Amino acid sequence: MLSQDSSKFKGRVAIGMSGGTDSSAAAAMLVDQGYEVIGLTAHMWKEGSRCCSLEDVERARKVCDYLGIRHYVVNAQDLFTEKIVDPFVREYAAGRTPSPCIHCNSFIKFGFLVDRSRQLNCDYLATGHYARVEKSAGKYHLFCAKDPKKDQSYFLHRLNQQQLSFILFPLADIPKQEVKAYSDQRGLPLIPRGESQDLCFVEEGKLPNFIEQRDPSVIKKGQIIDSNGNRVGTHTGLHRFTIGQRGKLGIALGERMYVKRLDTENNVVEVAPRPGVMKTECTLMDLHWISGEAPGTDLNCEVRPRYGSNGAAATVAISDGHRATLVFDEPQFALTPGQAAVFYKDGEVLGGGWIDQIL
Repeated sequence: MLSQDSSKFKGRVAIGMSGGTDSSAAAAMLVDQGYEVIGLTAHMWKEGSRCCSLEDVERARKVCDYLGIRHYVVNAQDLFTEKIVDPFVREYAAGRTPSPCIHCNSFIKFGFLVDRSRQLNCDYLATGHYARVEKSAGKYHLFCAKDPKKDQSYFLHRLNQQQLSFILFPLADIPKQEVKAYSDQRGLPLIPRGESQDLCFVEEGKLPNFIEQRDPSVIKKGQIIDSNGNRVGTHTGLHRFTIGQRGKLGIALGERMYVKRLDTENNVVEVAPRPGVMKTECTLMDLHWISGEAPGTDLNCEVRPRYGSNGAAATVAISDGHRATLVFDEPQFALTPGQAAVFYKDGEVLGGGWIDQIL
């Protein structure tokens, strides 16, 4: 049973709602704790979506009606296309593997929605993210959630001090199992839809088609080669591959092969056995620091080079405030240009950068 802390300051809170279990439960918790809660749903995409379509707007509205709170829908389609979808397609066309959820959190969920929350005279914006914010020594700090299986701090590493000062994460210390139990006990009118690992704005299994529709120039036949330069197959576009990919290569060489490199200059996919995809170093660009200040020296910390990674010991050799060389103590599988490398220290998110070149 989740406890209710009546001693906390009560104010007006807007909560970003997708109609799913997490955001709906977070809204109910805030209501139970005595906050004045306003449901806020951004309509970001109209087709093939699982968290930002008109169907999700209706899901969120039902929950708000049940809780007896106001619900506003704000149109973010143009901004979402400009800041999330178009750069996503450009990155794939350039042979990189982007992380659109990170950009969405920066520009939409904790950018656009924060602005709308302030217009509604709210004291905070809450979401159903699994992460924790604490203030100490005059700074806001971002930490991992209690439930490591649901921790979403990786996706939030580009938030700044101003954003963190306005955010509430009601699920920070609550395991997913308890959230589900609370939702059932509270009688929330939720429609099960599963938890897909695919992108919210792309129909499941149709990523290559989505990219081709928005940029037909990516459809370009080329060769698949092994590490010795031998041709072992053909492909119809680099956008159909990502570093570390094993399935759907269209080749059979008698051993498991993985995508090692995407050569955009020659339109070539290079494959290798797993040891050939293990790397220790890469460069990072566009560094971001939660504190707003880069460390004065090289940083020894734990780094997660992709979402779901347990993290590994590494050194971030900072060349300036925006670029660095990342050196892991042990080789890592499939370091991928376009993905985020996020820095952690004792469960705290320090910042991160985008993987640029593999060394």
